[in-house]
Order: sequence, then C-alpha cells, then structure tokens
Amino acid sequence: MKALVAYFSAEYGATKRVAEDLAAAVGADIFEIVPNPPYTTADLRWTNPLARCNREHAMGKDVPVSGTVADFAQYDTVYLGFPIWYGYQPLVVSTFCKAYDWTGKTVYAFATSGGSGIGRTADKLRPFVPGAAKVEAKLVHSAADVTAWAK
Repeated sequence: MKALVAYFSAEYGATKRVAEDLAAAVGADIFEIVPNPPYTTADLRWTNPLARCNREHAMGKDVPVSGTVADFAQYDTVYLGFPIWYGYQPLVVSTFCKAYDWTGKTVYAFATSGGSGIGRTADKLRPFVPGAAKVEAKLVHSAADVTAWAK
C-alpha cells in the first residue's frame, strides 16, 4: 500500500508540522497544497470582511493550486490535512481534490483548528472525492493523533 500526505497549511504552520511528522511516521510521500497566488497574512485575516479568504468563501469559486501530484493513481491511501475554515475544508483543498480520480482510495482527512470542531467535515469533503472507498475526518493536534486513528 502506498500513501500520500497532501496538506494545506495557513500562517501558523500547525497543519504543516502534523503533515511532515505523519509522512515520516507512516513512510508516505508528501505534497503541499499551495494556492496560486499564495496567501499573504492579510489574505488570511478572517476578521476583515474584505480579506481574500472571506471573499473566496463568499464567492464559492475554485482557488487555483500550484503544482500537481505526479502519478496520483499509485496511492491507495491519502491523508488530507488542512485547518478548519468556515466549518470545513478550505476551498483550495476542494479545488485540489477536483483534479484527481479518487476511485477506491481511502481518505483520512485530518484537520487542525484553533477553536472549531470537526463538525461535518467528512460529509462536506465526500462530494470532492467521488468514488473514494472510505472518507473519515478527525480533528488532530499531532501526527500521533493521526497515526493512531488511521491504524
């Protein structure tokens, strides 16, 4: 079984740290989901109604992603990491997911959050990973949380 850790991390880097530790722990390849153009600190200031993150959320449009995963078909399991935004995955993660065939893959979505719960993240992610054999989501604080849960 071949695994991939694909993640989007915002300004504090919590998701990046978990993703890197997880990839090392399970021997997975790693891919950072980076919006194009990348977010600035001002873009992520959700308390500003005109910030890019709020405008994107309100418009609900795809957020372009820099780069692609080479030979995505080789992966059986995908660990998908992101911070919780507006109660589910950021739009850049949804856009990333739309670019690939998820048929038969096991998807473990791990989310980091400064205060939100996991809510219905798995349900909201499912339409973006059609054909996935399994989609689960969990709020995590460390790679150990994900590895224990995925086993």
